[in-house]
Amino acid sequence: MGLSGAMTGNPASAEAQGPILIAHRGASGERPEHTLASYERAIDAGADFIEPDLVPTRDGVLVARHENEISGTTDVAEHPEFATRRKTVVIDGESVTGWFTEDFTLAELRTLRARERLPDLRPANTRFDRLWQVPTFAEVQALVRAKEAETGRRIGIYPELKHPTWFSQHGIDTAALLMPMLEAAGYRSAQDPVFIQSFEAGVLERLRPLTGIRLVQLMAAEGGPPDRPGERFATMAGEKGLRRLARTVDAVGVETAMVLDADGRPTPFVRTAHAAGLKVHVWTLRCENAFLPARWRIGSDPAAKGDCAAAWHALVSAGVDGIFTDNPRESHAARTGALLPAQTSAPRP
Repeated sequence: MGLSGAMTGNPASAEAQGPILIAHRGASGERPEHTLASYERAIDAGADFIEPDLVPTRDGVLVARHENEISGTTDVAEHPEFATRRKTVVIDGESVTGWFTEDFTLAELRTLRARERLPDLRPANTRFDRLWQVPTFAEVQALVRAKEAETGRRIGIYPELKHPTWFSQHGIDTAALLMPMLEAAGYRSAQDPVFIQSFEAGVLERLRPLTGIRLVQLMAAEGGPPDRPGERFATMAGEKGLRRLARTVDAVGVETAMVLDADGRPTPFVRTAHAAGLKVHVWTLRCENAFLPARWRIGSDPAAKGDCAAAWHALVSAGVDGIFTDNPRESHAARTGALLPAQTSAPRP
């Protein structure tokens, strides 16, 4: 992008100095996820990259939602005009009931408002329910450009293609929608601050000869790529599997359990991946006790904040190259050694 030479704080320099801080769905520990407010909060907190998960509307517009089923993240259930669109479908082998973005035009989706997905664990976030619309990816890009102009630093984008095979079967090629938008914004090479990620293997293999942008194979501790029923992540994560992956992708995005054991000690995974020539990004650091191993919890309230800094430093010690986090403010403080003001929990509704 043309501004790169004048920008400070390039994500590339952050990568050289240690794990990049990837704001998972924005600052989703502080604002309803995948809203412009969540992304802006994350950028202001010091995130190197923001992560929009991308799904399409019926008229082929990419929007930011963690899933195409939107009853948990919008007020769609409160709209009687859309009641008949509730249905049950099987996506990646799982039966899912609700409302789906591909059944809505962008104009219809604009009548909905975002809400907090985890109200019991994040009651403070419910204060922001129904304030914001579901953003398009174009709006996310525009926000990044505006924040770059405001701050004078480069801000990376880390989009995930959700269920590309499912959408392709329904006549929407999400990769073909995404790539021209990235190219038009000047993202073309491995030097640009962008990663494209997916749990599916086929879409990454398809993109490899078409772009120099860095690609990331997502993996979990269990299961396998949804588009390859015969493959298992455990096999892909072995020495031979990682060497094979390195022909297609530049990094792997893996579940924390693959990098740290139950006692918080590093597993051999990072060393094996690095030997294969792959970067390792790990998901997802969340500061609530409910998501932390017992050793880093503080008190018994699952919604209370645990020792997020200790979890960050354990991942750093494991040698990872990037950390997805719902809490970029706390993660940035852990990275820089800054002290945060004491927080008070919002009263439970």
